[in-house]
Amino acid sequence: MREILGRRRRLLSRRGDGGPDLIGAALTFAADWQWPVLPGVAADPQDRSRCACPDPECTVPGAHPFDPGLLAATTDARMVRWWWGNRPTAPIILATGGTSRSSEAGSGKGKAPCAVSLPALPAARALAALDRRGMRLGPVVASPARWSILVKPYSMEQLGELLYAKDFVPGSLRFHGEGGYIALPPSGTAQGEIRWERAPLPGSASPWVPDVEAVVDAVVDALTRTGVSAPEM
Repeated sequence: MREILGRRRRLLSRRGDGGPDLIGAALTFAADWQWPVLPGVAADPQDRSRCACPDPECTVPGAHPFDPGLLAATTDARMVRWWWGNRPTAPIILATGGTSRSSEAGSGKGKAPCAVSLPALPAARALAALDRRGMRLGPVVASPARWSILVKPYSMEQLGELLYAKDFVPGSLRFHGEGGYIALPPSGTAQGEIRWERAPLPGSASPWVPDVEAVVDAVVDALTRTGVSAPEM
């Protein structure tokens, strides 16, 4: 019988020792929501502001795949338990737009969400503007430097047509589609803690996310109307 996991876990739960429940969150993402995840490289234990990977110029320290690589991302609960059982403090990395195929017979497959990200300050102002307009958003992931708005999976062709039709798209917008990744809460990275700015509703169902067209249209319009200059970051 399939184990019902979602109702027994909380994404923002804390372990008894005060640390984040990374394995519980990773199991929710993978087993309940069918989002392919894998452990990220940690921050350098000797210097928490640096990455433990070999690249001295790493641009996302402690918040990217390394060993295993991104292609290893999975929804298999057994693999998730093994990974975080051996690396309990590893950041949780989502393979954006990745195919989710459950090991459970008959459960099928789908695509993980993608994301649109922008620097934190312009993102906060853009979200406030969207709230005033009553636009519905799904989960929003926040790091100290950037916020990522989760969106439905999209193809490169779809994204290209969307951007081509725009007169102006801020250069600070980044698109995390198939082959990309973001770190998920409650991960700790060299840049700081990853948290939910807009948390998913509790429960076992995969969270609702908007279309990428709606998010890009609304964010570009909000940044333009509010006169926010989003720096190239």
